Amino acid sequence: MRYVIALAAALLLNAMANLMMKFGVRRFGQTGLDPQEGYMSLVSEVLRNWVLLGGLLLFAGNVVLYTYALHRIKISAAYPVMVGGGFAIIAVVAWKILDEHLSPGQWVGVGLVLAGVYLIAREMIVTQVP
Repeated sequence: MRYVIALAAALLLNAMANLMMKFGVRRFGQTGLDPQEGYMSLVSEVLRNWVLLGGLLLFAGNVVLYTYALHRIKISAAYPVMVGGGFAIIAVVAWKILDEHLSPGQWVGVGLVLAGVYLIAREMIVTQVP
């Protein structure tokens, strides 16, 4: 059970990391990040953006938990749960908080992805490692 919890936590960290990256990039305004001023300047800008740094730290936590979960959960089940579940979380947050418009067809797609994740996850078996 702890491997399934680790996978769920990794999924949440991954979705939150992606959202923090989006919120962090928005802090640069209309100009965004411009590599024409040199990559050291670009790195310096990123390092001063606590939201981007927080997103990167959440990605690191995701990697740790996901790796732990893979110790006992088949990747053929873990990866679709991670990607599909994260996709659905991000779609809802983008719609509610970022005011991104999703068409009715896109909402159907989100529902189908979640249905697929459910079909895969309901038979997720935590394997025993010898």
